[in-house]
Amino acid sequence: MGTGKRGLIATAVAVVCAVTVLAAPGTAFASPTPSPTPSAGQALTPGKDLEAVRKKLDKLYRAAGRATEEYNAAEEKADKQSAEVVELAKKIVKGQEKLRKLKGRAGAAAAAQYRGGGLPPEAHLVLSDDPREFLDGAGRVRQGHHATKGLLGELTRTQEDLEQYARDASAQWKKLEAGRKAKAAAQKKIEQQIAQAEKLESALRKEEQERLAELEKEAANKAQTAWLDSGILDEIDGKASEQGKKAVEYATAQIGKPYQWGAEGPETYDCSGLTSQAWTAAGRGIPRTSQEQWKQLRHIDVQDMRPGDLVIYFGDASHVAMYIGDGAIVHAPRPGRTVTIAGAGSMPILGVVRPDTGAN
Repeated sequence: MGTGKRGLIATAVAVVCAVTVLAAPGTAFASPTPSPTPSAGQALTPGKDLEAVRKKLDKLYRAAGRATEEYNAAEEKADKQSAEVVELAKKIVKGQEKLRKLKGRAGAAAAAQYRGGGLPPEAHLVLSDDPREFLDGAGRVRQGHHATKGLLGELTRTQEDLEQYARDASAQWKKLEAGRKAKAAAQKKIEQQIAQAEKLESALRKEEQERLAELEKEAANKAQTAWLDSGILDEIDGKASEQGKKAVEYATAQIGKPYQWGAEGPETYDCSGLTSQAWTAAGRGIPRTSQEQWKQLRHIDVQDMRPGDLVIYFGDASHVAMYIGDGAIVHAPRPGRTVTIAGAGSMPILGVVRPDTGAN
């Protein structure tokens, strides 16, 4: 790496550090509305009420899911704001270099005037005895006036730009700090919910844990059966687009990989990490979180969904899966589980969105 480039990077780093020191803490954007935190409460008697344990675990893991999407949103914002701070730092470095050159030009002009005896150019012309020299000189003076005026104007504009860049960098740094705090708060909530759920599960005997897993499957199957009994599958016959096929191929290839909150692969995933990466692999970038996927992607009637579409679950859009056809989805369920296939109606459906909006 050349010394010039190293110097530029070092200056950029110094600018960012300076902005860090000067930036005062402040609110930059509203963090997601805090989700109510379920309490494990008094220990339940596992052998007597496994269904109550199942419901409690469901609440805890759903709360962890909501916090995970809050974490993902905060991380996405922080990444964007960090990139903006770096870009502003680059502009400041370039502006400082430009200002240095302009000041050098202005200094050279002043030195030239000093060497001319301190007399203004007009005075030298008046003292000239040669009419041609006078006329030629008058034109040069006018040009000099315009050049000087332009130089001073450029100096002023460059200085103003630098001041604006510094203000923008300070504001973006405040947002970045607020985003980091929101991210840390969401991480704490996730860890608390998972710790409570794991504590509850660890209190169960092996046979009770096995029965609990059966109860979870039974609850999901019951919901799926009710959904199918509505006759909805008779109306769903959409064919996947080419991009949709690629997205489904990617998502199903991840089956068996562990759930990990905040993960986007390639070894672990959370629910929206799986769907966003599947569509990225298909050549279509989509929002990172389930809430933003619900907000920004085109809504489709359930009976019109086709493989590759995303099914959004629960009233708060805190879970997302990919429809793969025949009434089934592939998704990353929750901590302690792996990417798997499940019934599309096994959870309360909020709606369906279609990432490849250019297709029918």
